[in-house]
Amino acid sequence: MFYISLVVDYLKNYLKTRLTYRSDFWIEVLSDLLFNGLNLFFILIVFQQTPLLGEWNREQILFIYGYFMIPYGLFSTFFNLWGFSERYIVKGEMDRILTRPAYNLWQIMLENLDPASLFSALAGIIVMAYSWSSLGLPFHGSDLLMLIVLVGGSILIYAGIYVSLTALSFFSDAPTGILPMMWNIQNYGRYPVTIYNKLLRGILTWIMPFAFVGFYPSAYFLDPENWASFALLTPVIGIVFFAFGIIVWNYGVKQYRGAGS
Repeated sequence: MFYISLVVDYLKNYLKTRLTYRSDFWIEVLSDLLFNGLNLFFILIVFQQTPLLGEWNREQILFIYGYFMIPYGLFSTFFNLWGFSERYIVKGEMDRILTRPAYNLWQIMLENLDPASLFSALAGIIVMAYSWSSLGLPFHGSDLLMLIVLVGGSILIYAGIYVSLTALSFFSDAPTGILPMMWNIQNYGRYPVTIYNKLLRGILTWIMPFAFVGFYPSAYFLDPENWASFALLTPVIGIVFFAFGIIVWNYGVKQYRGAGS
């Protein structure tokens, strides 16, 4: 209950700030929606030139992309760690965090909440619902529960990868450039892995499993006979990578010696 109360308190502070600077909030929302809109526009342009991408048609690709947007939007809301090194290591704010009783990563997550990213997840739901209807996919009562489980697993994969990479800042206060590169790699997950060669497919499945934040979970609904076994690994891989991320993070915190004088 203590940690839940912290979420409520931080959200209240966030809302007070945004009510003061409302235009900034809506500009941020609009920029996120425009970015996703450009990606959707790119998909539509591609399908003006070809009826299939691999063996996948336009509605199926839109369905995959719609799913991809949901966990990414939720992840970006709660794990907004992009400026961690500059703020908490270089400027020394990690010292302040470590003097408080709550778990340090939890505090950092709450201080950097970005509820505007929830609109990306909402847009993903709309795109997915449109594609679901266009494809004439059946809807069962268990599908909603399965969607929640798969999205949860995808968020844990995102969190595990980015938390472990962010923890590298404890060992070097210089920008590593890894996070921007990883952000580019993750975008491969919004397309079917079957269109890639075997090497890239293996990397996206087992090493940097971004195929589980887009393609495999959505393929559970598109073609369960061929992809259900992979899709059901999503929460398992999510737990494994998130646990690894927490281990790396905790080790980094133990190595942290303060900002100095």
